[in-house]
Amino acid sequence: MRSLRFAWAAVLGTVGLTTSLHAQPKTEPAGGPVSYFKDIRPIFQQNCQGCHQPAKAQGDYVMTDFAGLLKAGEAGKPGVVPGKPAESFLLDEIRVKDGKHEMPKNRDALTAQQVERIEQWIKEGAKDDTPASAKEKVTVDEDHPHQYLAPPVVTSLAFSPDGKLLAVTGYHEVLLHTADGSKIEGRLIGLSEQVRALAFSPDGKWLAAAAGSPGRFGEVQIWNVAMRKLKSSTPVSFDTLSGVSWSPDGKIVAFGCTDNTVRAIDADTGKQVLQMGTHSDWVLGTVFSQDGLHLASISRDMSMKLTEVPTQRFIDNVTSITPGALKGGLMALDRRPMKDKKMQKVPDDTPGAKPNVYDELLIAGSDGTPRLYKMHRETKRVIGDDANKVKQFEPMPGRTSCVRFNAAGDKFAAVSSLDGKGEVRVYEVESGKKVACERVTGAVYAVAWEPDGKAIASAGFDGKVWLHDATTGKLLKEFSAVPLTEKKASK
Repeated sequence: MRSLRFAWAAVLGTVGLTTSLHAQPKTEPAGGPVSYFKDIRPIFQQNCQGCHQPAKAQGDYVMTDFAGLLKAGEAGKPGVVPGKPAESFLLDEIRVKDGKHEMPKNRDALTAQQVERIEQWIKEGAKDDTPASAKEKVTVDEDHPHQYLAPPVVTSLAFSPDGKLLAVTGYHEVLLHTADGSKIEGRLIGLSEQVRALAFSPDGKWLAAAAGSPGRFGEVQIWNVAMRKLKSSTPVSFDTLSGVSWSPDGKIVAFGCTDNTVRAIDADTGKQVLQMGTHSDWVLGTVFSQDGLHLASISRDMSMKLTEVPTQRFIDNVTSITPGALKGGLMALDRRPMKDKKMQKVPDDTPGAKPNVYDELLIAGSDGTPRLYKMHRETKRVIGDDANKVKQFEPMPGRTSCVRFNAAGDKFAAVSSLDGKGEVRVYEVESGKKVACERVTGAVYAVAWEPDGKAIASAGFDGKVWLHDATTGKLLKEFSAVPLTEKKASK
């Protein structure tokens, strides 16, 4: 368990973060003038920047940099006028009048205390006390994409349902490659420094990203794939998010948080519709049942749990809670595509909505062993049992970071890392036979199947994307996840 924490933190760049990840930043200074950096900026990050950032400048007003706060939006009035609250349009928008407020749009109003702090900060001259070390050295937006001198660590890959695009995580962005890796079709540049997990909606129109900036904020981005535009940005918690997934009907997006909760939002409005908090460590993966009534989640706490979506109730520990049944935290999760297999009679002691379909879940993590489980209990619970487990497969070397089924559900791909080396395998579900993919260099953290099931894409620490034949393991192509810029020689 301890070794998993260190390894996963190194991958995600969050080494050194402590309990401050789980605590809400203070908005009340102990004394003296109100601080923009400590008191005001956190309020804007959590409530405003999702709609007022370069990728989605609602009202032509950008709040992600200090200079933008002083400018006028489409209303023609400056948002902040230092020393003059009465002339600052921002205050008019966030104040509650007759029980109503303009901003934040479609969210709860700021508290009276928060509004008072912002007003006091403006009265005091609206000074920017951001430390030089905390300021962005380079503006990263659509007009100023990040220039890569070295490839980034790739944490997630996803093929579009039509098989035309391969989405790849980068720094501050998602890169849309053609499926064969021949060119980059688009760069979706957002607010978050890290993008950890990607998932296309079932119809392929939208791309969801679990993202954030370590120790500051989490963000769920939903992009319009055809237009390459940000549809919505929903700030959540105070650290980066993981394990994003779509409900089968495309209406709900679920994800995991470092505050030990699994959550879900309405894909159209961004409103939170689910929060379950029975995990005792970071939640790293989520997936819905076929009928969308249940949500499975995995965590560093060595458990897979089941939540009833309509009621937000915790239903069951899918995995055994017996000490030693699992050898470490879980990092990888996927649901097996299955049709026409009916559930057996659900035991009377099983609470919640009665499932009408049979689902199987594949998990893996720190011990490298992929395990297949039934999502729903079909036998009476016995303390200490592991009755939901269907089978387990030959372990991967090191830690398994991602598992993915093909569309037919008869094979799955898994990737792992150990001592700086990585492996990519394809397993047959029924026989357990495996094929190891050739010419893989460096640790591997992400894998995805082409919709037709003929090839898989994988990537990881060294920023390369590999395309392998899923049957033979032969390398078909290798390419860089990002465009690289030559480093200029110093004078």
